[in-house]
Amino acid sequence: MEPSLTGLRVLRATAERGSFTAAAAELGYTQSAISRQVAALEREAGAPLFERHPGGVRLTSSGATLLRHARVVLDEIDAATRELAGTEPDVEVVRVGTFISAGALVLPRALRTLRDRRPDIRVTSRDGTTPALVRALRAGTVDLAVISSRAPYRPPDTELPALVTEVISETGLVLAASTTGPFAGRTVVSVDELGDVDWIASPSSGGESLLGVWPGLAGRPRVAHTARDWLTKLQLVAAGCGVTTVPPSLADVLPDGVQLMRVDGGPEERRRALVARLPGRPSRAVMAVVDALRGGYPS
Repeated sequence: MEPSLTGLRVLRATAERGSFTAAAAELGYTQSAISRQVAALEREAGAPLFERHPGGVRLTSSGATLLRHARVVLDEIDAATRELAGTEPDVEVVRVGTFISAGALVLPRALRTLRDRRPDIRVTSRDGTTPALVRALRAGTVDLAVISSRAPYRPPDTELPALVTEVISETGLVLAASTTGPFAGRTVVSVDELGDVDWIASPSSGGESLLGVWPGLAGRPRVAHTARDWLTKLQLVAAGCGVTTVPPSLADVLPDGVQLMRVDGGPEERRRALVARLPGRPSRAVMAVVDALRGGYPS
């Protein structure tokens, strides 16, 4: 095989983004250019690299094999480029992805720990949905992913080899409501009272279901606003625009006008936060970041 570096970068971006369109947007190419690069790679490999489906694409077993080697090639090329330019850093970079609410607490706390104890490590970060972060981990564009899981706590994906995961937190969710709305001053609300309220939720996409609505409600929940980031959702709650679910650890960063309440009478909504990585022997820097994430997540 003699694949081009451009083709390998297209393979990595497409695997991470889950579609030719998204890969084209990331790399600044047209979708047809992405398709041509993938077709050329498939000719080189002598096998299909992606399965096409209505929601995008996913790697075949041959594609996963090629991607595993492409990650090594692209990392070495990037390292050589930095060294030749005289910009090879004296510190080791660890790339971390986090689901959004984890980025509000676990990441800053972990970074403070590392700043004091490990100045030889520099962490770069990005946030995203759990499915997107798992794809990024597989593609090699992050070294660690802090992801969320709900019962029955299945593996993050079905690809092989299986990801190495460690639970760093498990907690029940609570309801966030306005301090001036119908639930003002309450610490507990019955699930029966939640059937006729406006909800503020994250949009469902990419294998991740609607987040922010309490499970098991009778009928279809009335989602008045959708937003991905917690700041927007909590500010909408403070403005009296609806209610949403949050981990209780966000109590430390609630804006004025928001209160948290326990929900009684329905199924408990629990979440696990996990740190995931590819199998194999991780570097000492990566394990130091895992240790910081483990200690940085509030119970």
